[in-house]
Amino acid sequence: MELAGEGGYDAVRMREVARRAGIALGTLYRYFASKDLLLASAMAEWSGDLRTRLNQRPPAGDTAVDRVVAVMRRASRALELQPRLSEALVKSLFSHDTGVAEANGVVSANIHSMLEPILTELEPATRDGLIDVIAQVWHSSLIGWANGRYPVKEIGVKMERAVRLILEPRCTPVREPALR
Repeated sequence: MELAGEGGYDAVRMREVARRAGIALGTLYRYFASKDLLLASAMAEWSGDLRTRLNQRPPAGDTAVDRVVAVMRRASRALELQPRLSEALVKSLFSHDTGVAEANGVVSANIHSMLEPILTELEPATRDGLIDVIAQVWHSSLIGWANGRYPVKEIGVKMERAVRLILEPRCTPVREPALR
């Protein structure tokens, strides 16, 4: 993660990773068959750390939608703080290398476990489907940013818009009409 933070995706070389970790190159390859698998695994670890931080300091907001927006904004802000590292992690998720799909699954599971407790009022199948759609929009936003379509700060903006469009029709509390 240090190498990616310093120089992005291209700076991560397995030989240098092994040297910095103080392990043999063969040992590194035993656990991570490629740079993409190593970085995708780091992304899975990163999303798990974010989940832990959210459990320690739950998101604020008056409604479930506001709390989901807060979660996605926090995830986006964390990426903004280290754009080179974030770009390297996101680029690794595009890989067809064996194991990367599994790491992607861990990232998705972490997103699900961050959002599920906020959306308990929804029927489980509906909730799971909506969380999957939100995760896919986040993934798509990350790809768009990594491909240079928009700046990293746009990820949070796009996620808030998507979350509100997806969840508000189902989660916004019905307000009682004012008494006359």
